[in-house]
Amino acid sequence: MEFQELIKHRYSVRAYKPDPVEDEKIMLVLEAARLAPTAGNRQPFQIVVIHTKGREGDLRAVYPREWFTQAPLVLCVVGTPSTAWVRRDGRQYLGVDSGIVMDHIILAATDLGLGTCFIAAFDEAKAREVLALPDEVEPVLLTPLGYPDDMPGIKQRKALEELIHFERW
Repeated sequence: MEFQELIKHRYSVRAYKPDPVEDEKIMLVLEAARLAPTAGNRQPFQIVVIHTKGREGDLRAVYPREWFTQAPLVLCVVGTPSTAWVRRDGRQYLGVDSGIVMDHIILAATDLGLGTCFIAAFDEAKAREVLALPDEVEPVLLTPLGYPDDMPGIKQRKALEELIHFERW
């Protein structure tokens, strides 16, 4: 898909078909994540791939929406704070890097006809428990991954003029 069409076509999917996702497509999505730019090219992330079948209850403890476990897969971007780049003023870029990684996942999935939904409002303690995460990593973002079973609505976005400043504020 041409890039401008791709970014217009992407939407937050909240209904999924139970159809399995082909391994080839999963690997293409994961490869897109691997190629995402990160600060200092440190790649301070890993991805946990979870098959939802049989784990619906555990996963709903992490994020309680019914549609979250309709997709055959959930991906969790986890960060490794100790390896993230830190700016001179102390600001760590793990969250930024993780967001870029998730964006690559979402756009690659859309290009392959798959649906996703960027999820940050989840129960971190439950995610740690369900995914058996070690103390040195933190769950940052989640998305279901599967074939959409809904249609996108009209995107509500601010006008470009409301978002852009040239040269100065």
